[in-house]
Parts: sequence; C-alpha cells; structure tokens
Amino acid sequence: MAIAAHRTPPESAARSAAGERTGPAGRTLRALAAAHTVALFGQPVFAGVYLSGDYDALGWHAVGADTVTSLGYLQLVAALVCRVRLRRSWPLVGALAVAVAETVQYFAGLGGALWLHLPLGVATIAATVVLTIALWRTPLSPRRGARREDDRA
Repeated sequence: MAIAAHRTPPESAARSAAGERTGPAGRTLRALAAAHTVALFGQPVFAGVYLSGDYDALGWHAVGADTVTSLGYLQLVAALVCRVRLRRSWPLVGALAVAVAETVQYFAGLGGALWLHLPLGVATIAATVVLTIALWRTPLSPRRGARREDDRA
C-alpha cells in the first residue's frame, strides 16, 4: 500500500499576503471585543455572589453593567469605523445586535424583570463570545476592489 505524499498545508488566510493582515481599525475592534467579553463574564459572577447572600455584590453587578454596556457601545463605534474604512459589514451587524440586546437587558435589570434579564444575559454572553471569536479568526483587511467614496472622484 502506497503512502500518500505529505503536503504542507497552505498558510492561513490571515498571513497569506500583506493585504490580508488586520490593520489598526481591526486590531482596535478586536481589543474592544476581547475586553467586552472579559467584562461580560464578570456579570454572572457578581449576580451569583449577590444571590448567595452578599447584598453588596448587587452594587458590583450595577457597576459591571455600566462597564459592559459602555464597552459594548465602544465596540459598536469601532465596528462602524471598520465598516467605513474596511467595507466590512458583518462586524457592525454583530456589534449592533449585541448592543441592542445589552441595552434591553440593562433596562430589564433596572426594572426587575428577571424573567427577561437572566435568559437575555445568557444569550448575550453566547453571542458576544461567538462575535469575538469570529473577529479574531477573520482577517479584518480592506476588501479588494472596494474604493472609498473620496477616491472615486
């Protein structure tokens, strides 16, 4: 039985060409997404400590909510910059969906609507993790052939 020749796999798409590397706008978006995800994982911890009887943890959860929501809005702005500069729409769509979900969740928590706050929190964490992984796995370089509006004149 013949042994198949071993082929070296091609380089990853992220490193295949200089044009495929992620620039400053993409790196900023990735950093904000990572910080957002890390901060988001603190929220169930603070809520759990509160539910265990440490009522001061509700204050931590409130500060965490402010932090997470602020990072979500910053991520949305960075995704908008990527849309304008790199002509990539999917990071903006994902960041917008997460920001809307977080805003609804924020106000559901303030209003005491735990029936909505808790499951939406789980869904938001899952969506944020998926978005962050996608941002880190995909090269965020300008689309080939896409020209900026001011370059067309």
